[in-house]
Amino acid sequence: MILLTKLRGGTFVINCDLIETVSEKPDTTILLTNGDIYIVQETMQEVIDKAIDYRQKIAGGIS
Repeated sequence: MILLTKLRGGTFVINCDLIETVSEKPDTTILLTNGDIYIVQETMQEVIDKAIDYRQKIAGGIS
């Protein structure tokens, strides 16, 4: 799970295993495999970095 910020404020977590695509048009838009769409304040690269960090923690056994 990664922590993100809604476009109009407020934070939420998303299961990064469900991310299908991330694009900037210009707002960062995340499409999940179930068809849900989220627009967030983070840049596309920040979303990618958060997903990588999460995966590294899981692979390393760090909670």
